[in-house]
Amino acid sequence: MALFIQALTENSVLFLTVVGILGLVVGSFLNVVIHRLPIMLEKNWRQECRAFLDLESEPKPSRPFNLLVPGSHCPRCEQPIRAWQNIPVLSYLLLKGRCARCGTPIPFRYPAVEALTAAVSVAVAWHFGFTWQTSAALMLSWSLICLSFIDFDRQLLPDAITLPILWSGLFLSLFNVFTDSSSSILGAIFGYLSLWLVYHLFRFATGKEGMGYGDFKLLAMLGAWLGWSLLPTVVLLSSLVGAIIGTALIVLRGHDRSIPIPFGPYLAIAGWIALMWGHDINAAYMRFAGISG
Repeated sequence: MALFIQALTENSVLFLTVVGILGLVVGSFLNVVIHRLPIMLEKNWRQECRAFLDLESEPKPSRPFNLLVPGSHCPRCEQPIRAWQNIPVLSYLLLKGRCARCGTPIPFRYPAVEALTAAVSVAVAWHFGFTWQTSAALMLSWSLICLSFIDFDRQLLPDAITLPILWSGLFLSLFNVFTDSSSSILGAIFGYLSLWLVYHLFRFATGKEGMGYGDFKLLAMLGAWLGWSLLPTVVLLSSLVGAIIGTALIVLRGHDRSIPIPFGPYLAIAGWIALMWGHDINAAYMRFAGISG
């Protein structure tokens, strides 16, 4: 093991290759979380509501349903997916995007999430190198990918992900991994309160809800990781990303303008950009502002 770690530190190509393969494997697991976690949460909420209303509990399912059980299978014929059919990206290509038994099309999103996770992981490793920052940044990046797709599908940013990652950011600040503790704590506070204030001002002015409380927690999470000084950058970038992607959805896919587009993915993309280049962006802006002044 010591020799392998030494090889990783000395050989950047090997290091990036290992991280890329790890990203593919994690991306495969993220597909499971994206699909199953909202279902698990909804089942728990229904049970809690029925208990609160003193209603009879729903019958227990015949088999458990969580992130590990049941194993991966075709949703139509329920054929279990064998190990060789579950290799990230490669199996999709070998199976030509269809179930080996019944021929049901496999959604393209599955290999796309795997490839995206691998690409993001390699970018993080390239940027931070063989450091503790890479390990932490990978955890944050994977969480942002997962939250983005869940929010896009369900308009939901689960506390089961945002809160543990928020606390992780506060913990890492004790060691100045990305920012110091004071900046991290203020980032979490200001991140939550800024969107909370915008939400209530918008509701007061229009009578409509412009975003959900999950967005407040997501920005608080990013503030805990990146510090308060990068929050304006995250908010501005998320607005820019939202404008670009929102316009593209309307023009290219004919997205109904009356259907709300979740804000979480834009915050997540902006947060990842800020993680990688936020301080460079801030420095460039300060230089520009100084020249303009």
